[in-house]
Parts: sequence; structure tokens; C-alpha cells
Amino acid sequence: MSTATLDTPEIADNESLRDFIEALRDYAPAIERDVAQLRNSPRERELIGSLFRALHNIKGDAALCKVELAIAVVHPIETILARVRSNDFPFTDPIAEVILLAIDRLELATARLARGDSLDGLQLIALVEGLEELAQASTDNVDEQVSEIIEAVTGFRPVVSGPLRGRRRVSSVHGAPSPVTDDLRFFQSLAQQLEARSPLFKGRTMRILRLAKETNQFAGSVIDNRQLEAAVYMHDIGMMFLPESNWLKAVVMTDKEKEPLRAHPAYAAGLLTRIDGWSAAAEMVAQHHEMPDGCGYPEGLDGPRICPGAKVLAIIDAFEAVMLKHIDRGRNRSVLRAIAEINACDRQFAAEWIEPFNQVIRRSLEAG
Repeated sequence: MSTATLDTPEIADNESLRDFIEALRDYAPAIERDVAQLRNSPRERELIGSLFRALHNIKGDAALCKVELAIAVVHPIETILARVRSNDFPFTDPIAEVILLAIDRLELATARLARGDSLDGLQLIALVEGLEELAQASTDNVDEQVSEIIEAVTGFRPVVSGPLRGRRRVSSVHGAPSPVTDDLRFFQSLAQQLEARSPLFKGRTMRILRLAKETNQFAGSVIDNRQLEAAVYMHDIGMMFLPESNWLKAVVMTDKEKEPLRAHPAYAAGLLTRIDGWSAAAEMVAQHHEMPDGCGYPEGLDGPRICPGAKVLAIIDAFEAVMLKHIDRGRNRSVLRAIAEINACDRQFAAEWIEPFNQVIRRSLEAG
């Protein structure tokens, strides 16, 4: 394998690349279903055979479409599965996780190539070299070798693969009733109304709130926690002013379908600016879809003009979205795969807040 195949791949035909992306999108749900079932029945030969065929078909399509990068990613996984099928390797959770991570990386990489973007941050060389070494490795300490691959690609050890579990629940402001407390309770009630619109949103607000407060704490509590809490409750309330058909979708949306959604930060921020004492929260809400490079919305602000609370909210909101990504496939992202995707897209987020957020996730993973 040439590192150039993974680092700076050449695409001979953009139309063929798009065809391959469509085919990969069709295969990915079946791969995820087979892997999920193999976690429960790791010796089921029919499932192993089904997974092997799906990967072999991806490699065949990649050859036809001249997407060498995909061949480089998939080929060692085939060899690993062949060894699982011959009982050289057990099918374990770490092996399942690295297969899914590889498919995620392939989807991200081909999507970037189609847009003409760089593959920086995807760690494809570390992934493929690790898979190739594993495919030829002895049967001793297989899970440890897989864990090293995952850590090399994501920066995290695969300790937990289920939903993120915190050690404590972050609550709202306590104590005697006050206007601030009453406002926060009202904002929280609105967030609960939004959650009620879809079972996918259940518990979403408190997950985001916990991550936001802990990230702020890791960074030295530079953001007022009450303003941050209000922003968490209110940041997506503007969605409720849009037709549900525009945003309650469990499928990939087109750019045209996404366009009306750009209005939602202004609606929520507008509500907050009309309530005394919440101007900082309003600013966070208004800016939480801005990006450091100025390519966000609604104002196209660059990094120095985006407030810290909005930067934190952008990262955590994206993380939550990735956890629910491809929910139509029947499963959520694991925490490990979600944080890996956020770090692979780090140019969309403020660099100074990525590391505190990583520390929060790392602590949660280590705590189990």
C-alpha cells in the first residue's frame, strides 16, 4: 500500500466516485446490522459470511469505480474476517468497533473527496497500517492490538461502546425561588416540549447540559454557568417555529432542505433578548452555528468574533447529532466513534475548546 493512496488519493472520475459513495451508503446499514448481531452471536457463521460478502462487494465496487482508498481500507478487514471465520480470531467487541470505525472513516473520506476537501485528521494511514498488521498478527492479545489501532486513530481507548454515562447528573439552579431560577425553569420546560416532538430527543437536553458544564469546568469556568445553562435549553427552540417536516427527518437532508433551518438560531436568540438578564445566553444561541473559518451561519462570523459559549455549544451539539447519525440504520453511534468523528472535523470547531471537551469524554470513558 502506498501512503499516497491514503494521504493524497487521486480521483480519476468524479462521477464514478459519486456512484461509489451511493453504493457504500447502501451497504453500510447491512454491515452495521451484521456487526450488531455478531456482538450477540459471535460464532454465527452465516452472519460472518454476510458481513464478509458486503465488504467484498464494497471492494469490488471500489475497483470498478477506481477508488483505491476504499480498497486499501477494506482489504485488511476482509483478511481479519477470514481469520475469524476460520476460528483464528474471536469476534470480539473491539474487533466490531474497529470495523465500524473503518467504515465510518471510509464514508467521511469519500465525502470529503467528493467536496474536494483535505483528508487531514482522519488518520487513514494509522488505520490501514494497523489493520494490515492485525491481519497478519499472531492470535495472542488480539483485543489489545485492536485497542491500539483505535487509540492511534481516535486518541481514545475503547473502554465503553454504549451510550455516554455520566457519574453525576448536572441539575439546574437550586435554592430559594428567584427570577433567575424561574426563568431557567421556564427555559427548561420549553426544551422538554422540544424533546417531546421526537423519541430521538429523549434526554438530549440534560446530556448536552452536563457536557457543556463539565467542558466549561475543565477550561477554568470562563463562561457564566447560568447563561450557559439557558443557552443549552434554548439553542434549538427556534426549530419549533419551523414546519416539522423541515427538521424531524431521520434521513440525510439536501442543501435545499437545510436552508430553512438556518433561521432557527435567530428565533431563539430573539426570545432571550426580550427577557432581562439573558443577553449573554442570547449571544451564545445566535452564534452556535458559526465556525472559526467564517463559513458558518447566520452571520458568517470568524473565530475571534464568536463568543466562548457558542463555541462550546457548537461542539457538543455536533457530538449529540453524530451520536444520532444514521438513526435510520437502527443504531446510534458509540461514544468512541462519535468523538472520533468530531475530532476528525476539528476545523469546524474552536481549537481551544476541543481539548477540554476531549478531557470530559475521556474521563467518562475511563469511569465507564
